Amino acid sequence: MADEELVAQALKAREQAYAPYSGIRVGAALKVRDGSVFTGANVENASYGLTICAERVAAVKAVTAGHREFVAIAVAWDREGFCRPCGACRQTLHEFSPVMRVLMVSASGDYEAENLAALLPRAFNQ
Repeated sequence: MADEELVAQALKAREQAYAPYSGIRVGAALKVRDGSVFTGANVENASYGLTICAERVAAVKAVTAGHREFVAIAVAWDREGFCRPCGACRQTLHEFSPVMRVLMVSASGDYEAENLAALLPRAFNQ
């Protein structure tokens, strides 16, 4: 699967976001080793600490389907500039693949790619 296809799936997943508090809709598409893709969208909560990011939704779906080897993730939002995963999402993704590709996507679908290790230097390890 090409990067552009993963980006397109993240943009589509963004449509399912529940973001009545921040107004920022985010979608993610996570590719695992066998080529399967798991999508997620952010789900906010009035008790803001209970909000879950799109990246972690996709990761939980992949793990609960039996996948532990992540290859790449595209993260798209409805804002200008590139959508960069928050620290909690970076650490969650690192648990399964410290070297995965991260595609950070703008509202228009433009993107830039980076290795997760570069986005989270000195990550917490066991």
